[in-house]
Order: sequence, then structure tokens, then C-alpha cells
Amino acid sequence: MTDALTLDELLLGHAAGSLPEPLDLVVRTHLALSPDGRRRYRLYRALAGALLETLEPVAMRPGAWERLDRAIDRVEPIRVPPVSVGDPRVPPPLRPYVPEGYERLPWRNLGPASEVELPIGTPGYRARLIQLKGGKSIPRHTHKGHEITVVIEGSFRDVQGVHRRGDLVIADATVDHSPVADEDCLCLAVTDAPLKLTGPIGRLLNPLLRI
Repeated sequence: MTDALTLDELLLGHAAGSLPEPLDLVVRTHLALSPDGRRRYRLYRALAGALLETLEPVAMRPGAWERLDRAIDRVEPIRVPPVSVGDPRVPPPLRPYVPEGYERLPWRNLGPASEVELPIGTPGYRARLIQLKGGKSIPRHTHKGHEITVVIEGSFRDVQGVHRRGDLVIADATVDHSPVADEDCLCLAVTDAPLKLTGPIGRLLNPLLRI
């Protein structure tokens, strides 16, 4: 069984800059869409600042400032290309991956849902956009690792409750669910291991899965 992952850990990891790209993307998308998430994140940043103020200062080595000054002089300025706003429905963190809008993406039809994988090459992770029509459900399954999902549009429900725009939902091996869209729903989902179908027919299909 995988170690439990929490929203608090993801927010702290984002604040520390220690998350791999797929997890950082899902947290940034959550913060872009969720006012409650931003308030929670600001609290962590404030607590981290207060903690730093309690630390005893440490003397720097002789010549440290001079070495830092010379290193800064050698740094080439970063040239950031202009980013097109594109489709205003796409949250800012996702725009580099969806520059021309959702409709132009190469969606793959999976029956009740459609998906497209984002071009993120971090080993051990998959980042996908998933569309689920209102009233449709995803086959019952659990997870061999973690699945971290952010609702971009619409809403869905599962054993953990109802999840709406901006909500971040974490599922792992302890969660056995069949998410149902209350209305047309678009999500960003990041996984670090394949899912495992648990329904009677699904168990027969597990050897064929790559999701």
C-alpha cells in the first residue's frame, strides 16, 4: 500500500519548490481556481515566514558576498517568450500545455470519458485532461498509487463526496470508487501508478489497462 498523500503535503511541497512538475502543475491549477485553496496556501506561507524569523542567524564564510556578486554577474538574463492568452477557459498554469484551447487537443475516446495526455516527461507520472459527460460514470476502480485530480469545469461525485470547480481530490489504494459526473466535467488528473478496475468485468480487463 502506498503512503497516504495529503493536500497539506502538496501545498507545503509547492511552497518549498520540491514537487515534480506534474504534481506542481496540479497544485498550481488548484490554486488558480480555488479561493479557499489560495487562503490555505497563504497561511502556510505566513507560518513558514514566522518560523524563519525564529531561527538563529548563521555567520557567512569570509568572501561570501563577493563570490555571490561575481556569480550574479555571470548569469545570463532569462528571455521568456510571450505567452498567448489563448482560450480564456484554460487556467493560466495549463496554458503552456494547451496553447490553442481544449478543442484542438487530440482527445482519445474511452467510452464514458475522453482523455488527452499532456506532454510532461517526468518519469513515473502521467498527467491527463479527462472529459466526462453529465450523467456518465467511470468504471469502478481503485489505485495502485496516487491519483490527484483537480476539477476545472463542472462537477463529479464519488465515495469521497461532491467535487466542484477548483477542488483537489486525492485517491489511493484505500479508495474504491466509480466517479459520476453531475454535469459535463473536465478534470486534470495526475497519477504515479496505474489504476485497478474492481468491478466483476473490470477485473478481467486489468491486464489490458495502461491507465
